[in-house]
Amino acid sequence: MTKLTGREITEQAPAGWVLLLGGLQTRLRTGGFAKGLELVNAIGAVAEEMDHHPDLDLRYGYVDVRTSSHDMGAVTGRDLRLAREISELAAKAGVTPEFAGLSRLELALDTPDAGRVRPFWSALLGWSGPGSARADHAGEDHGGDWDDVRDSAGLLPLLWFQRSGSEEPRQRWHPDLWVDPSEVQPRIDAAVAAGGTLVSDTAAPSFWVLADPEGNKVCLCTWQDRA
Repeated sequence: MTKLTGREITEQAPAGWVLLLGGLQTRLRTGGFAKGLELVNAIGAVAEEMDHHPDLDLRYGYVDVRTSSHDMGAVTGRDLRLAREISELAAKAGVTPEFAGLSRLELALDTPDAGRVRPFWSALLGWSGPGSARADHAGEDHGGDWDDVRDSAGLLPLLWFQRSGSEEPRQRWHPDLWVDPSEVQPRIDAAVAAGGTLVSDTAAPSFWVLADPEGNKVCLCTWQDRA
């Protein structure tokens, strides 16, 4: 099974699905719990047949679906096939897959010494760590001391450690918010209108740096221009 690029995924994914932080996602607005449960059962049956299982979040008015190939740590052809099957099930139920408003959140701890602080956060949160070496915003794989700690259930935001200087004062925490590229400009416009500033777009379209009125920074991230 081959890991697909962001462009391959977005070009081949069914309508209403979005690539966010290594997974293909959609929201199925069912309008009620019973209909959502029926759809979850139908998805579960297809998943069993394919021996490939998505993450499902059933709420009163909708079902969120996320699929990725855990053995590859990425989206593959089997995820696209599963997404198509789920879209067909949704259509039969009179539900249209959509991704408007969907996002994924990571927390980044900016530190000059990740190896020193990571054991504390792993112990406090009760999470496993370090995880797989990840790439920072610039696409450079730091590995080792720059790994992450993560909730094994996948319910809470991943915490990763980004290299920083030691000069004071400095911001130690920042969120990374992942959205579809189509939602970037509306989010920026809304944030600026609410009193924020666009700090930097030099790394766009991979990510943009914004700050709130007190200078607290956040990165708005997409799949674009990434390995």
